[in-house]
Amino acid sequence: MKKREIKFSLVFRDMWQSAGKYVPRVDQLLEVAPAIIEMGCFARVETNGGGFEQVNLLFGENPNNAVRQWTKPFHDAGIQTHMLDRALNGLRMSPVPADVRQLFYKVKKAQGTDIARTFCGLNDVRNIAPSIQYAKAAGMISQCALCITHSPVHTVEYYTNMAFQLIELGADEICIKDMAGIGRPVTLGKIVSNIKAKYPDIVIQYHSHAGPGFSVASILEVCHAGCDIIDVGMEPLSWGTGHADLLTVQAMLKDAGYQVPEINMEAYMKVRSLIQKFMDDFLGFYISPRNRLMNSLLIGPGLPGGMMGSLMADLETNLETINKNKAKNGKPLMTQDELLIKLFNEVAYVWPRVGYPPLVTPFSQYVKNLALMNVIQLEKGKDRWSMIADDIWDMILGKAGRLPGELAPEIIAKAQAEGRQFFTGNPQDNYPDALDKYRQLMKEKQWDTGEDDEELFEYAMHPSQYEAYRSGKAKAEFEADIAKKREAQHPESAAVATALPTTPQTMTVDVNGQQYRVTVAFGETSPGTASPAPVASAAPLSGASQSDGQGTEILSPLEGKFYMIKNASDVPVKVGDAVKAGQVLCYVEAMKTYNAVRAEADGVIAAICLNSGDPVAEDDVIMLVK
Repeated sequence: MKKREIKFSLVFRDMWQSAGKYVPRVDQLLEVAPAIIEMGCFARVETNGGGFEQVNLLFGENPNNAVRQWTKPFHDAGIQTHMLDRALNGLRMSPVPADVRQLFYKVKKAQGTDIARTFCGLNDVRNIAPSIQYAKAAGMISQCALCITHSPVHTVEYYTNMAFQLIELGADEICIKDMAGIGRPVTLGKIVSNIKAKYPDIVIQYHSHAGPGFSVASILEVCHAGCDIIDVGMEPLSWGTGHADLLTVQAMLKDAGYQVPEINMEAYMKVRSLIQKFMDDFLGFYISPRNRLMNSLLIGPGLPGGMMGSLMADLETNLETINKNKAKNGKPLMTQDELLIKLFNEVAYVWPRVGYPPLVTPFSQYVKNLALMNVIQLEKGKDRWSMIADDIWDMILGKAGRLPGELAPEIIAKAQAEGRQFFTGNPQDNYPDALDKYRQLMKEKQWDTGEDDEELFEYAMHPSQYEAYRSGKAKAEFEADIAKKREAQHPESAAVATALPTTPQTMTVDVNGQQYRVTVAFGETSPGTASPAPVASAAPLSGASQSDGQGTEILSPLEGKFYMIKNASDVPVKVGDAVKAGQVLCYVEAMKTYNAVRAEADGVIAAICLNSGDPVAEDDVIMLVK
């Protein structure tokens, strides 16, 4: 007797972001879509969600246009599209107001997304419940995810009860989101069996990363237990920190007697070739060769594949930060392997002490960032826990949801010593509606809110990144980074610039040992517009000190990007403002979290040395306070 039908979903977005930092541009997506359709084996394709839109903004592309164009060919072919959404966090790393969340689903449905795969990084059903209603009201299929991890508190009963709650709240489907691939196969089979025993008609989709090596066995187990749809990747982005390959999964399930779709291999090779072409174009610059490998060391820290993609891309910068300090103090330099092992060990130390949050976005990044900050501080001879970002504190304090486990006494003591208050209410209550504020800001900037209010949504969801996109700053920085990487790869063929720039350029100049950031325009200026600016008006970058009368240096605590504010509706400090000790002055965004920089003492802002969005190195002077 023929066994059940198993369908396949190509997680095209996650394939790229599990391997590296970026996803293809819209022109590349449109080039590959017909060949994916021609393969003839996919019931679904993951087109967007998660970090997709932030990535578009980072390289200067409108994500709304990308989603509309990218989903259309699949709709025309009768293939469902699905996206990943982070419940309380929407499409970003931090919580989102309720009105922005509600608009999110209306916009995505209008743009052509059929299914919202909603997960809460803490598995807090309270955070997912509104998303179920918002998705269904917008006409989307609400698929709710169980974030799988392996710990003393994450049991079969824990996940079974969570699934039952979600279904009773109206979820149309359940996703077993094994984002780190560390779910044990038999355990996962039991969870699926329990769900199907009570709700035999509920659709269950399984998502897993290949990294630790369990995924193929897990796929077979969940299919035996009743799973309906399997997420797959394909070469050259399968395995490693990505997903099990379509060809392997299809052959395995066919041998097990399941009814599975056939694959047009000629089209498969077209898609495979195009993926490689995109990697050769620019995407490969952001894919670490190590992400192509499976690694059983990942069983210990349990870090998800999606995060490992960006982690390995960023680790070189983190290593450089540590080694700068070591070189300054005459200590032996650290290798990347040494840093990786120290990081994995610190994750294992940190994770239980902050309450076993499931290691999925954003909490996997929070745990990893906290561990990495601890490693960096310890390597500098400082204390563990000496640098905790505000978003991480929100997780610890309960503002983002209920932690599955108990906090360690040392974390509770640190919170109390800093006067921080724990929160036990509904997390959404901490984040009031904001659309009216952003609508007003767009009106003041004379920006159109877009078709179906999609530009309003984008601005409210990703304020800083959207402003950098609109100004052209994001695209310019991305293109400069690509040029630098291409030159490093082929220095012999690097073009030598012989013409002056046609647009104003920002550069650093040294005046008597004092560095200033200035903007220089090349070519002729209109009569009457030239007016030399006094040197004092330029922003000093470094070299100022307490003794020269300019003020106390406020240094960047780490490498990243400098921002005056975290939300567009916040009011930044300015030169001349009086500030109190402990007051937030600005932020350094690193590893997808905003790290607050606070005043060390009462004073007055004497200088702001950077522009919002500027890159900043550790120990760079970012402000002067008198």
